[in-house]
This record gives sequence, structure tokens and C-alpha cells, in this order.
Amino acid sequence: MRHALRGAAITLEADPFLAGEAPSLRHETDALIIINEGHIEAFGSFESLRHTLIGSAGVPIPLRQCGQHELIAPGFIDSHVHYVQTPIIGAYGTQLIDWLERYAFVAEARCADEAYARNMARAFLGECLRNGTTSGAVYCSVHPQSVDAFFSEASALGMRMMAGKVLMDRNVPARVRDSAQRGHDESQALIDRWHGQGRLQYCITPRFAPTSSPEQMAMAGALWQANPGTYLQSHLAETLPELAWVRSLYPDRLDYLDVYDHYGQLGPRAIYGHGIHLSEREMARLHDTGTSIAHCPTSNEFLASGACRVRDLKRADRPIRTGLATDLGGGTSFSPFATMLAAYRAAQAVGYSLSPVHAWYLATRGAAEALRLEDRVGSIAPGMEADLVLLDLASTPLIARRLTECETLEDQLFAQIVLADDRAVRATWIAGVLHHERDERHQP
Repeated sequence: MRHALRGAAITLEADPFLAGEAPSLRHETDALIIINEGHIEAFGSFESLRHTLIGSAGVPIPLRQCGQHELIAPGFIDSHVHYVQTPIIGAYGTQLIDWLERYAFVAEARCADEAYARNMARAFLGECLRNGTTSGAVYCSVHPQSVDAFFSEASALGMRMMAGKVLMDRNVPARVRDSAQRGHDESQALIDRWHGQGRLQYCITPRFAPTSSPEQMAMAGALWQANPGTYLQSHLAETLPELAWVRSLYPDRLDYLDVYDHYGQLGPRAIYGHGIHLSEREMARLHDTGTSIAHCPTSNEFLASGACRVRDLKRADRPIRTGLATDLGGGTSFSPFATMLAAYRAAQAVGYSLSPVHAWYLATRGAAEALRLEDRVGSIAPGMEADLVLLDLASTPLIARRLTECETLEDQLFAQIVLADDRAVRATWIAGVLHHERDERHQP
């Protein structure tokens, strides 16, 4: 059914790291968005499109009029997240390897029970919708039933999601370990069952080089090449001890990235979480192969892994596709606002300031570009899938007061990044269907 939204709207039309902020950000102070069959049919000023509000039979199409302090935006995109770690968000740990052993593997082992995994998937996706996240690249557990549970729940909501069974055949507890052959057979069966079904896409998912044998790494690369259109995701250069571990396990490789390169795991539709401790050689190789990085600032901060140098990743002579990510449960919040704020702090830690326009890009269009989905989601334009959020720019008394001092749109966006949370998400649409509406009973 055709319907429409009227109100202020923003979208990123280009990469501000390369094109500059002003040419990249589009702000319509009084926009009209026409939605038809899950896609955006038209987007522009209300005055230029108001004639489209009358249907072919002369009947006005349904229109939602947004309020004075409301803003329509593309749905946020999470380019790296572990849904099976939902129960352990905020679990105390020291650093990465200790945290994995004490919490992550324990939580993931529970997903051998499909009913448990389905409950976690339902809870995870509910939190995504409440926080305005409409798409993501998701890690399941080593158990194929965890993938079935996730895709089944995401499919019921009509969400554009990519996910995969984690591959791990060494250096992990037996309860979360597979083998190269079992990993292949289970992954191929999942690809055949789910890839391309509705808005679902499959990610071949070796957890990271230390937990896969050379045999499994070779298998993962071959499996990816044998299934065109699928994705591949893993972790890269998250901590310095991890780099040393990789060197000891793969002494013949040039560096961490070269391990993945050697096994045919770089290229378009490959996305690696973190990318903190990268050499110039590795960054140039990421650019040359079209491989993407998912920037996970709350996780990096929480586990003291370091600060990703996004400005270096996006250097104009060899830009790397980069998206923002929560990396739950090492990450500490479902909120895109908290994640953008952490990205700002990470940039400050390495000597530059990440503007609100750059941060918003990383959380929307930039993440879509990292996932090679910029022709489908991440921005508002005719032909795009209608994954949208309606933001309340005055969701708390403090933010409402702060807005009185904001002189520009950029000021308003930065205030949201610093101060907003899930209360700022008034509504979330998935393919044009309203799936979340804020409960006003819980508002101040």
C-alpha cells in the first residue's frame, strides 16, 4: 500500500570523507517521502511532491505528519555484531582473550538449543528496532541451529540481515568447536537454505585466524569463492597480543591481513571487524581488494583494545569502505548514538575530531557501502528500500534544553550523538512497515 511521511529529513548522498560535508549531507526542512511496496517511490520537498498525495482513483494516500522536533532519517546499520552474546552485554572482563573465554564462548555454547537461540534472536532484533537499527552483519554461534533461529526471526520481520555460522576448529572449548569438514557441510547447507531468501544474505564466518586451522581457513576461502553473492566476515587486528598470536600460528605470512589474503578471503563483500593495529601495507591492500572494515568503538574502548584510526582508513588516495558497528556483546550498547559518541572519542584519542556528519555517515550510508548495500539501504532516495527511523530531537528535558542553544543542524545532530539513547527513536519502519513505535507511557 502506498503511504507517505511528511517532515524534516536528512540523508547522506556521498562520502563526506571524500566529497566534503556540505555536498554529502542533504537536509529537507519539509520533506515528503512516498513509500510503495516496501520501497521509496519519491523523496523531495513537500511543495514539489504534494501532487503525488492523490492516488490514481482520486483518493488521498495515508500521510503521517511528523512533529516540529522530529527528524526522518535512514535506518541505522550495524556492520559487525554477535547476536548470541546479547545476554552478556556489560559482563566484567579484562581484555579480549580473557573476555572470550570467560563469557563469550559460554554464552555461545547455549545456542546449541534452538529454542534458546530463537529467544535470543527475538530479543536482539527487538532491541535493534527499538534503537533504530534496521540492518546488520551478524555473527551466530558455531551451531547451525543458531543461524536457522536468527534468519527465521529476521525473515518474519522482513529485515535486511546477513549472518552466518561461526567457524572454529582449534583453540576454543570443545562445546563451541567444529571441524573443517563439518564447518563446510553445515555452512553450505545454510547457504542453500537461506541465502537470497527475501532480504536475507549469508556470511561465511571464520571467527578469526587463531581459532581456525589452515585447513579450515582454506575451506572458508574456497567456500566463499564457490558461492558468488555471499559475504565473508571475520576479525582483524583488534589487539596487540592477538597480532603476536597470529604471527606464532602463521609464521610464513607477511602480517595479519596476509593470512586472510593467502586463503582467498579478501575482496568485495568481505568485511573485517576492528582494524585497529594495521600497517600501511595492510591498509593499501584492503583498498586494492575492495575489502571493508567495521569500526567497533564501544567494544574497543571497553576491552582496552585501542582506537581505530578512521581518518587513516578513509585517506583520499586509498579509501577503505568503513562502517560503524556495535560489536555486541563486547560492545556496550545497542544505541547508534552511543556508538557514534564512542567513535568521536576514539578519533579524539588519536588526534582528530570526528564531525557529526562523518559519524552519521559511518552509521548509515558508510555502513551500507561497507556491506555493498548502498544501492538498497542506508540513504533516502527513490528506489531504495524503505528502512527508516523517525527521531525525536527533544526526547529528554536535557536534550530539549540543549536544542535551544543549537544554531545549526550539525549542532543538533551532535547533541543527539552525545545525549540521546533509545528514547530518541520514536518509530522504526522496515521495508515501509511500521515495526516499532515508542511507548509514550515511559517518556518523561
